[in-house]
Amino acid sequence: MSKNLLRKKFIKIRKKNYRVVDINYKFLKKIIKKNCISSNPIIGGYYPINSEMDCLEILKRFESENFKISLPAIKPDNKMDFLKWTHNQPLEVGKMGIPIPKNTQEIIPDIILVPLVAFDNKKNRLGYGGGFYDRYIRKIRETKKILTIGLAFSFQKVKKLNINKFDQKLDYIITES
Repeated sequence: MSKNLLRKKFIKIRKKNYRVVDINYKFLKKIIKKNCISSNPIIGGYYPINSEMDCLEILKRFESENFKISLPAIKPDNKMDFLKWTHNQPLEVGKMGIPIPKNTQEIIPDIILVPLVAFDNKKNRLGYGGGFYDRYIRKIRETKKILTIGLAFSFQKVKKLNINKFDQKLDYIITES
């Protein structure tokens, strides 16, 4: 099945089966502690849209433990940066209707929580097709070690994804189960 057809199928499945779930904070923190070289890492989260797994509560929890938090902002030419954010900071609607931090600075995360449409056993990810995360992860990996963690529902798993040379494999994928 082509990426576009698979994407449409899984967005429909995700919308139909969406539910609010708690991400296992202790488990996520354990992964971060085990794999992160920074003692005070910056976490790049995302503002959930389109029935994506909601990570806002987990970002608040990390923030309460003095982690720095950031959210992505789409730029021209299909590029993306992360902007510093706190949960009580106002957001504005950015490109593609995605909320982004207002009046803040760009920062480079050490850990990126990545939304996805589908994934496989080899930690490959299918996104929306714009390549924003793939380009960003590739660019940052050229200059520093980062930890990438996909957040998904278990029903988003497929046997195998067709990948290309631009697709970036994630370090971990965490589901509700």
